[in-house]
Formats: sequence, structure tokens, C-alpha cells
Amino acid sequence: MEIVGYLASLIIGISLGLIGGGGSILTVPVLVYLFGINPVLATAYSLFIVGTTSLVGCLPKSRDGMVNLKTATIFGIPSIIAVFATRKWIVPAIPNELFTFNEVVITKSVMTMILFALLMAFASISMIRDKNGEDVESTMPQKFNYPAIILEGIIVGTLTGLVGAGGGFLIIPALVLLSKLPMKQAVGTSLLIIAMKSLIGFLGDLSHTDMDWKLLITVTALAVAGIFIGNSLSRKLDAHKLKKGFGWFVLVMGIYIMIKELFIH
Repeated sequence: MEIVGYLASLIIGISLGLIGGGGSILTVPVLVYLFGINPVLATAYSLFIVGTTSLVGCLPKSRDGMVNLKTATIFGIPSIIAVFATRKWIVPAIPNELFTFNEVVITKSVMTMILFALLMAFASISMIRDKNGEDVESTMPQKFNYPAIILEGIIVGTLTGLVGAGGGFLIIPALVLLSKLPMKQAVGTSLLIIAMKSLIGFLGDLSHTDMDWKLLITVTALAVAGIFIGNSLSRKLDAHKLKKGFGWFVLVMGIYIMIKELFIH
């Protein structure tokens, strides 16, 4: 299963390179089901993997002027504070056994995977309904809805801290609607925000979590390598159709995780 896990790690990066987002949603399931890592620890590992791959993916977009630093700072600061606080204090404070449902004990690990499955479902709908708006450039002057941006940043940061996913499917629409960014700039800026909040959120785990650094670095390196492969393939394939197909796959995975965690033990 480890070999399959390493192959899946490469696929995470390829999907990120091909469709520009969404691939990181597979990181936690890969770590849990293929490497046998505890779900709560997997969310910590995912923050490092997602943060590193997003940072690598952000660099070429930054060179092309597709990253808005002011927006990244305004959205990123509350998000970073929320994700760090969630990993440092909230996640460790959650009890291991939460409640019983249909004679099934819902543990911290099970709840983490259920929450993650719900996030996968929402992310998949975002990908399936994608209108391929990346070529549409906004001509409106940039305006900031500060209260809404700060609130959205806190919500996304807390969610990222709980489940270890980047949340690009939440960030990109927020940047377009609340910051009036053109779609291409929103995609590049979201990668920088995801990188910042994920890597800083990961620091919240270091003081109370034992890490398997060899596994973590290997999986991250494969995902990063996959990004370059995906970027190369994206020039030859229809990313819009791929994104929809990947969305359906993520939806099926989310349903499977929900059923497995609640009914199959």
C-alpha cells in the first residue's frame, strides 16, 4: 500500500499542476487510507504538503504578475491567525470520544474524516460547476469589503486547521467577489494565501506532535514533482474538462469516506 501511496502523492501534484487547484483535497485520504496515518495527524501532515506545493505553484504565477500581495496580506492575516490557533489549541483540546450515534462511537478521528468528506463534497460541486472563468478579466477597480474579507479569512483558516485542506474553492470566489480581483489573479493569490496559512498552521503542531519527517518529506517531494509534470501536461490537455471529471471523482471519494467512517468498521 505504501507504493500505491507514493504513486498517489505524485498524482496529487499532477492534479494541482493540471487544474490549478483541488488536488490537495486528496492529501488526507491518501495519508489515512494508503499510509495508515491517524486522521488527526494526517491533517497536520497535509498542512505541510499542501503549503509547500502551493508555494511552489505560486512562484511562476508571481513572476507573471498574477499574485496580488495586498489582497493576500488582508485576507491572509486573519486566516493565518485562525489556522495557527486551531492547530495549537483547539484541535488538541477536542476529546477523543465525542458522542454515540446509532451505537457507533464518534471519535475525534471519525469526526475529522466526516468533516473532511463534507468538505470534499462542497469542493467537488465547485469543480463540477466551474464556469471556466479564468479568461474573464474584471475591468472594475479593486475595492475591499474589509469586514467580509476578515470574516471569510477566519472561517477558512479555522476550517483549514480542522481538516488540513487548502480551501482554494472557498478562497478564490471570495477574492473575486470581496476584493474584485480578476479570476487569474485570484487563482495565483489564493495559492500564496494557502501556502502561508498552511505552513504557519503546521507550526502550531510542532510543539505537541511527533512527525515522521522521512515520510512527510518524501510525499511532499513527490507532490512537488507532480506539479511540474501536471504543468507540462496542462499545455496539451483541456483543463476545464479535466476539472469537471476530477470533481466527480472527489464527490465519489467524499461519499465513500462518509459511508466507511459511519457504517463500515
